[in-house]
Amino acid sequence: MPHNRTKALEHGHDNAVAPPAGETVKPGSSELTASTTTEEPGTAKTGGPAQLGTNETIAPLDQFKVDPSDQPLTTNQGVRIADNQNTLKAGLRGPSLLEDFILREKITHFDHERIPERIVHARGSAAHGYFEAYDALTQYTRAAPFAEKGKITPLFARFSTVAGERGSKDTARDARGFAVKFYTDEGNWDLVGNNIPVFFIQDAMKFPDLVHALKPEPHHGMPQAASAHDTFWDFVSLMPESTHMLMWVMSDRGIPRSYRMMQGFGVHTFRLVNEQGESVFCKFHWTPLQGTYSLVWDEAVKISGADPDFHRRDLWEAIEAGEFPEWELGLQIFTEEQAESFSFDVLDSTKIVPEELVPVTPVGRMVLNRNPDNFFAETEQVAFCTAHVVPGIDFSNDPLLAGRIHSYSDTQITRLGGPNFHEIPINTSLAPVQNNQRDGLHRQAVHRGRVAYEPNSLAGGCPFQGGASQTGPSGFVSFPDTNAEDKVRGKPEKFAEHYAQATLFFNSQSAVEQAHIVAGFRFELSKVGVPAIRERMLSSLVNVSPDLAAKVADGLGMAVPAAMPKAMENPEPAEVNQSPALSMMSLPGEGGVRTRQIAVLVEDGVHYASLASLHSALTNAGAVVHFVGPKVGLFAGVGDSGDKTGEEIEADKSMENAPGFLFDALVIPDGSEAVQTLVDNGDPMEFVKDQFKHCKTILALGAGRKLLEMAGIDSAAGQDPGILMADSADAAGIAPTFIDAVAAHRHSSREIDPPAK
Repeated sequence: MPHNRTKALEHGHDNAVAPPAGETVKPGSSELTASTTTEEPGTAKTGGPAQLGTNETIAPLDQFKVDPSDQPLTTNQGVRIADNQNTLKAGLRGPSLLEDFILREKITHFDHERIPERIVHARGSAAHGYFEAYDALTQYTRAAPFAEKGKITPLFARFSTVAGERGSKDTARDARGFAVKFYTDEGNWDLVGNNIPVFFIQDAMKFPDLVHALKPEPHHGMPQAASAHDTFWDFVSLMPESTHMLMWVMSDRGIPRSYRMMQGFGVHTFRLVNEQGESVFCKFHWTPLQGTYSLVWDEAVKISGADPDFHRRDLWEAIEAGEFPEWELGLQIFTEEQAESFSFDVLDSTKIVPEELVPVTPVGRMVLNRNPDNFFAETEQVAFCTAHVVPGIDFSNDPLLAGRIHSYSDTQITRLGGPNFHEIPINTSLAPVQNNQRDGLHRQAVHRGRVAYEPNSLAGGCPFQGGASQTGPSGFVSFPDTNAEDKVRGKPEKFAEHYAQATLFFNSQSAVEQAHIVAGFRFELSKVGVPAIRERMLSSLVNVSPDLAAKVADGLGMAVPAAMPKAMENPEPAEVNQSPALSMMSLPGEGGVRTRQIAVLVEDGVHYASLASLHSALTNAGAVVHFVGPKVGLFAGVGDSGDKTGEEIEADKSMENAPGFLFDALVIPDGSEAVQTLVDNGDPMEFVKDQFKHCKTILALGAGRKLLEMAGIDSAAGQDPGILMADSADAAGIAPTFIDAVAAHRHSSREIDPPAK
């Protein structure tokens, strides 16, 4: 290379938006770019020289998987271990010896097995899967996943709570993380979002303050995985921009039924950029095909005690059973000119773009079809970063997004032991990785040659910058967004409007959903010990809905205060005052009872044939049926005459280890002897009452009605579509009606506040 021919092309606007490809020269011999002239004579350890232009560290996870079949124990150095039971000692009763390198290695590694947990989103569950594009979106973006119809992109998705620590419970009231790592053929793209489309704050400057306020209070470390405490409500009541997010978290969205039954959102406004350099704005929406459903608060609290891993177990078991969760990806695509006309600012992460203004266009589907092999190696070590984008995806000027672009990468350096976290197998790209970054903790790649800089001639100019236009894929070029503004600290004027979309959300909910929001605020604020904080929060809620504020105040035994002064007294009128898409009632999914957990109570003397026919109908519909007895094991069945038939039913769960609130519906069996035994036992009564209180579907067969009578529920039959009764002979006939009732998830007409005894 007589000189650097591209140097003159580093200058000027045209070259800035269309940078040239780097100059390369093919060396006359591969030895010219080698690390050593002795790379050819290899050993069993060194192997041969690196294949030119390759990076073997980015291959599929197969190369990193380990199986011990027919293999002896060894140390980390590969030395076989003869005795894994005893420390080396000076005599059988003598002192342990310092020279026991096997013990020392084993204990030392054990002492360092744990890594720092994530600051937020510490508790999560994940799965592998793929994304399938419905059609090419090349008119909007050159992003690899949308390049052609039917294109398949492998991915890894992780769901999480935000506030709790790694060992906290799944069913806390909280936002949920929804992060997807696309392993595209042009690099990794991480879409890191939540199950709620907005956030608490508008600017990343406030993120440490928010998290410090939300986390357990530092003087006593309580409460864990909960926002119902003074510091959180002190902060958000002084930050009225949080009000919209509070409405979502206090709603049923804050306690989903399952990770498989919650929406996901990219939260921020992103850019899509096509091959011609044209840009539009975009918001990302994930919608579960199984529908969007939630828990009620009493149910969530009880589940957290009986099974704190409720959501983790649900996701794992569904995938293991072949019931692969599926979400549809939808995009809201709009121009900058459209965005400027809205009454709100699309760079404000506390705002949505109502679907009435910009519809959601379905563009593909995500299917999760494989559980991880190892929780730590994959789920715990996966590193999601909003900075990970591919050509065709770019950022807007959202100030919260700007902070996340830095923060996520920065936190992984501490958590995963250095800047090479991208070389951990779960994080590696499937696209070629070649750069001049070297060294650092835990470096895996062994780079060939002596060059680690660019430009260079000693490696033939490689690796070279991709440029914006060349044969083959071009490099990432940021969208040339113009900015002629002063350098200032501040917010745009439209950011000052904090309540219109909170009101929109509340007004878009059904009466039952609104009642749950009231109950959510009432519970949380009742945990606040400083009356002034309660009053301040109530004054903010007056600006959302006087009715909401009055009902919350009544539950706290307080008078409704005057409305909090608004940061913007005369905002632009909102374009939309009610949006049905914001209610979970509008998101039933495909319906049906696939993966729904059905409890069938059993005791000695149950009518066998009716339960067998019902079990067959439910499992054929995709439900998961559990026979639940006072203990696990076998229970004798009877026929129509009440005589034992010799047939038995095996209870796979007991009322002791699987209380009623863990199930989606209940079947009470026929059989006079069995029902009387159940009536005489307190556990079945609690089982039935929890199912009723949580508005679940209950079917009583024959004599099973007596259990409903003793629980005071029989009077609801006929008026309540979720209370069904049938004779044993009609079990098969009632099955379709029961299935339809279970598919409704919950019968909210039964709900009263406060609940009945």
